Amino acid sequence: MSPTFTPTTTDDEVATAFSNEIKGKNVLITGTSINGLGFQAAQTIAKYANLVIITGHSAERLKLAEDALKTAVPGANIRPLILNLASLDAVRKAATEVNAYPEHIDILINNAASSICGFHLTPDGFEQQLATAHLGPFLFTALIFPRVLAAHTSSFTPRVINVASGAHAWCEGINLAELARPKEDTYAGMRAYAQAKTANILMARELTRRAGGRVVGFSLTPGAVLTNFVQNEGARPELLAKGIILEDGSPNPNTPFPWKTLPQGAATILAAAFDPSLNDKPGAYLANSVENNAGVAPHASDAGTAEKLWTLSEQLVGVKFL
Repeated sequence: MSPTFTPTTTDDEVATAFSNEIKGKNVLITGTSINGLGFQAAQTIAKYANLVIITGHSAERLKLAEDALKTAVPGANIRPLILNLASLDAVRKAATEVNAYPEHIDILINNAASSICGFHLTPDGFEQQLATAHLGPFLFTALIFPRVLAAHTSSFTPRVINVASGAHAWCEGINLAELARPKEDTYAGMRAYAQAKTANILMARELTRRAGGRVVGFSLTPGAVLTNFVQNEGARPELLAKGIILEDGSPNPNTPFPWKTLPQGAATILAAAFDPSLNDKPGAYLANSVENNAGVAPHASDAGTAEKLWTLSEQLVGVKFL
C-alpha cells in the first residue's frame, strides 16, 4: 500500500517510506545553508544516499553546512560545490566541475533562491530574484544535463526537482519583457518572487515535455517555514506588508496558511524526489508531500507560456537546452 502523507508529515517519515528508492542514489541539492530547507533535506537524504552534493555561494557557509552534515550523519558521503547562481560565469564554472565527476546525478534538486529584496541587478544585468531562482538554475541544469541523463536506465528515470512556492499565485504571470530587460520603476519585491516561483513550475513542466521520458521534472511548495530565507532582513518589509511575519520577525499565527517546521517543509522535497507513485504523474506539482496540480495557478500551467519562457531563457543564458 502507498504511504499516506499529511501536512504534518516529516522528511524522516518520507525517507523511511522511500528508503529503498534513496539507497545508492547520487543527489545534488542547491542552496544548503544551515537552517534552510536544502540543508534539512540533505541531512535526511544523506542517511541513505550514496552521495549528496551540497552547494553554496559562500565557501565559509558551505564549510559550516558540510561539517554540520558530517556531524549529524557520521559516515555520510558529502561533497561541497561552490555555486553562485546569480552569476552566469560562476554557474558555468560549477557545471564544469560537476561534469568532471565520475558519478552520474540521479536527482537534481534546484532549491536555492534569492531572498525577497529590493531592486538589484546581477553582474549579467538580470533582476536578482529571477536570476538566482530561475535563470541560474536553468543554465546549471542545462549544462550538467549530461550527468543527469547518464543516470537513466530501463528501470530508473532521473528527476529534476524545482522548489517553488504557493506564493507563485501572487502575481499575474511572468513578464517576459521585464525578464530580459528589468525595470526598476515597475519592480516590486514580492511580485518578483512570485514570478520566479512561477518560472520554477513552468520550467519543470516544459523540461518534462522536452525530455521525452528520459528525465522528468517536478515542482512543489514546501509550505510556509521560518527558514533563514524568511528571516533575511532584506525580506522584512515585504513580509511585514503582506502580513506573513510580525514586527518582531516571528511568524504571524493569523495567516490563512499554517506554518510548518523544517522537517515538515522538507518532506515535500523528498516526496518529489523519491516517491515512485509519481512515475505516472510526470511534471506534477506537489503540496503536503502529494501531487496537487489543482494548486497551480492558471498562469503557471499554461503550455504556451512555458515554451516562450524556455526559449527566452535559452537566449538570455546563451545555451540551447533540449
